Amino acid sequence: MKLDANQLAQHLNNNLAPCYLVSGDEHLLVDEALDRIRAAARDRGFTARELHVATTGFDWSQLGVAGANLSLFAERRIIELRIPTGKPGRDGSAAIAAFTERLGDDVLFIVSTPKLDRNQSSAKWVKALGSNGVFVPVWPVDIRELPRWIAGRMRDVGLQPDRAAATVIADRVEGNLLAAKQEIEKLRLLLGEGPVTEEDVTRAVADSSRYDVYKLVDAAVGGNARRAIRILRGLQAEGVEPVIVNWALTRELRTLAQLADHVRRNGDLGAAMQQHRVWRNRMNIVRSCVSRHSLTGLYDLVKAAGRADAAAKGQGPGDPWQLFADIVVDLSQGGKRAA
Repeated sequence: MKLDANQLAQHLNNNLAPCYLVSGDEHLLVDEALDRIRAAARDRGFTARELHVATTGFDWSQLGVAGANLSLFAERRIIELRIPTGKPGRDGSAAIAAFTERLGDDVLFIVSTPKLDRNQSSAKWVKALGSNGVFVPVWPVDIRELPRWIAGRMRDVGLQPDRAAATVIADRVEGNLLAAKQEIEKLRLLLGEGPVTEEDVTRAVADSSRYDVYKLVDAAVGGNARRAIRILRGLQAEGVEPVIVNWALTRELRTLAQLADHVRRNGDLGAAMQQHRVWRNRMNIVRSCVSRHSLTGLYDLVKAAGRADAAAKGQGPGDPWQLFADIVVDLSQGGKRAA
């Protein structure tokens, strides 16, 4: 069965197929489709989840092992397989098809891939998943439809945009849906629920400034303390709300701590970064950052961000900008301050 992504929510309200294949290059929409499937599965009693990432050298017998182990557990389980290349090869194709054919009521099988071309879509393993479950191809939002998509997302979080407000955001993100989601989150933090005009957007959201919070995070993660401090001072001078800076830092610190914890338990940072959807062009700086920090040190930085958040909201002592400076220097230097 083939299903458009915008039909998935209605389908899941009524049904849960034995298996799903979700494919597409728009990471945000793919992730949201997967989240909907997992949530529907949890509502139906699937309480455990097992993740496999089919990188180079992946042992396809692991699928067979996962299937053989299911009878040992009373709980219903999700077996999730990610194929970053979209090409499992001959062994992988056979393993997926065989696993799909023998699914029982106690397992939900979810496969995710990048966009599949015509030849890939006709492969044996894709047909097996589609005939036994649901194939969900995820298509990007057309640039002409982007303002309407953004307006819908804004309404979902309690904002009430006029047409111009959604169009301004669409012009700024240039088709990047993840960036659009982040802009909406920032607006919600700054404005709260209610009407949003073009003037509100223009005043509240930095327009690709040379001093933006994402560049601040990348400078700190990349170990460039001087640049991070320079960007931080620029953000302060531009009047950026401290809560926005803390939001970006906290989100990154939590991800880094989760990655470090994964490495402590399993040792495979590459698989952890794929699991947490770290962008490929950021993997090198993230790897370097995790290597120079202890897990305890990263947890301490998450706590420091909590104190900075309280200061930014007037609920705790201290200057939030000085607390941010302490955090970005520690993040850049691995806890060892430069003189």
